[in-house]
Amino acid sequence: MMTAHFTDALDFPLVRRGKVRDTYLVGDDLLIVASDRISAFDVILPTMIEGKGQVLTALSTYWLERTQHLIPNHLITADLRCFPTSLRTQADALAGRSMLVQRADRIDVECVVRGFLAGSGWREYEATGCLAEEPLPTGIGRGDPLPTPRFTPAWKLDDGHDQAISRRTLAERIGDPLAARLETVSLELYRFGAQVAAAAGLILVDTKFEFGWVEGNLTLIDEVLTPDSSRFWDGATSHHSGEPASFDKQFVRDWLETTGWNKVPPGPALPTAIVEGTISRYRDVAQRLLATGAVQ
Repeated sequence: MMTAHFTDALDFPLVRRGKVRDTYLVGDDLLIVASDRISAFDVILPTMIEGKGQVLTALSTYWLERTQHLIPNHLITADLRCFPTSLRTQADALAGRSMLVQRADRIDVECVVRGFLAGSGWREYEATGCLAEEPLPTGIGRGDPLPTPRFTPAWKLDDGHDQAISRRTLAERIGDPLAARLETVSLELYRFGAQVAAAAGLILVDTKFEFGWVEGNLTLIDEVLTPDSSRFWDGATSHHSGEPASFDKQFVRDWLETTGWNKVPPGPALPTAIVEGTISRYRDVAQRLLATGAVQ
């Protein structure tokens, strides 16, 4: 099992240590290593979810390869055999959980798309009748599909706490043309992901994307449509009476809500049943999506 921070034995500069991923500079490119860490409410929890990093990498690689017709992405390879020799010496630590990618100038926006009214979106609607400060029709229930998928961006902050903003605020900060472009491609990615998920027996409830600039081109970066960045429901589960159980880290959040934890670091250790339940859900999503014939 990986320790709380990925091995520092790599003889490359550490560019960034995120909640889950560690990023290293390798020549002109970057190496992204997905650890087994898990975060909830913007806090890294002390318990590892063994195997989680491999699931995230397998899914991100899969989606990056499947969405190239919609937008370029930064993936060079996730095949360890194609890594520089200096990295292949770390095969045991890197295999299955690392991607070599192009460096990108990141756009500091979480491009969230919601197809169903759940989570924080439901809480806003229940309180104000709006989603991302824009009115929704009355009478939408918790867990119901939205009339059309909605783009609900968030501003990325240095302290790791994303700030939900309206589309109008986003346009004021980055300009109308880029805001419109991010919205358009995010909705295209969501619709494609939802179609693929449906073929695999899953509902893609909501998700978030990140983008950057590579050689002047808008580029999809980071993780894509994983259980860490998305909310998945079982397509066979009725959701007419609220939100069904999710195939993502909502399972962890739900348990944390029962502990009385104040959501300030340090977070509580996860019991074995929650660890096993989490990785089981992540692997279920991966197995369904990666199954032969899931995408036509």
